[in-house]
Amino acid sequence: MIDAVMIDAAEVEHLARLARLELTPGERETMRADLNAILGYFQQLSAVDTSGVEEMQRPVDLVNVLREDEPGAVFSRDVVEALAPETEGGFVRVPRTVEAE
Repeated sequence: MIDAVMIDAAEVEHLARLARLELTPGERETMRADLNAILGYFQQLSAVDTSGVEEMQRPVDLVNVLREDEPGAVFSRDVVEALAPETEGGFVRVPRTVEAE
């Protein structure tokens, strides 16, 4: 692995501030070493000769595994109302998620 310093203490502090992390000096040094190790692995990968390798999006071929959307059996209104924590006028009542201005 290449021993060049790629991330310094100031950059770690900047990243911690962006991520809203409060790091101790020891945690900052560990984070700096970890980030440099990760970037070192990328440097190693970039040194690999891939001239004869065909590009691919995924290592395996994927097929559509979704089924057709077909209507099925539904619960009766009585069952839904019995299962709901709160109902009003034949509807299930849910807490407000967006505040009106």
